[in-house]
Amino acid sequence: MLDNIEYNTERTHLIIPEYGRHMQKMVEHAVSIEDRDERNKVSKSIISVMGNLNPHLRDVPDFQHKLWDQLIIMSDFKLDVDSPFPKPSREELAEPPQPLPYPQNHPKYRFYGNNIKRMIDVANSWEEGDKKEGLILNIANHMKKCFLNWNKDTVDDEVIFKHLFELSEGKINLKNSDEDLSEAKNLLKNKKRYNSSNNKKSHKNSRGRKRY
Repeated sequence: MLDNIEYNTERTHLIIPEYGRHMQKMVEHAVSIEDRDERNKVSKSIISVMGNLNPHLRDVPDFQHKLWDQLIIMSDFKLDVDSPFPKPSREELAEPPQPLPYPQNHPKYRFYGNNIKRMIDVANSWEEGDKKEGLILNIANHMKKCFLNWNKDTVDDEVIFKHLFELSEGKINLKNSDEDLSEAKNLLKNKKRYNSSNNKKSHKNSRGRKRY
């Protein structure tokens, strides 16, 4: 009886382990079928079983395409079958993915975040008027708050105006204006109040929790 025991080291490699050994054997059987019509029939049956193993993906677009691609891959690209979709190739699978561009518009002032630059770009696209001036002032106050969160010390408004001028590529200039930004204590007051409120809720929940 020991002669009939199969060890994993002696079995064929599972190309997509998520489908298991039995599914791999079904694919290998399909590859060995010489009659093309029968091979197509068996392949469609395998696709149905693969779909039943992933019912949560039935409504996902191109789900069938993905299953047929996986079937070809599991056969080590040896399965000659009439697939309703273009067959993947070994070369395509071996190609490294394209690197994703990292959004970093202003690495010099990372503490402001990328959303600030997007807000500045929006402000630059608006026509001159009270609405644009109000948006610019809100952006400057938010920049000051971000700066204080990073530095914790007080910051002069001229520093914020200088950074805003740089990030807007010289299109927004508040350096010589009479605008005054909110005071540091007011900008950080809401943050302290929020943290204090969360601490109270956490303390209250911990006291009211029952032990079993």
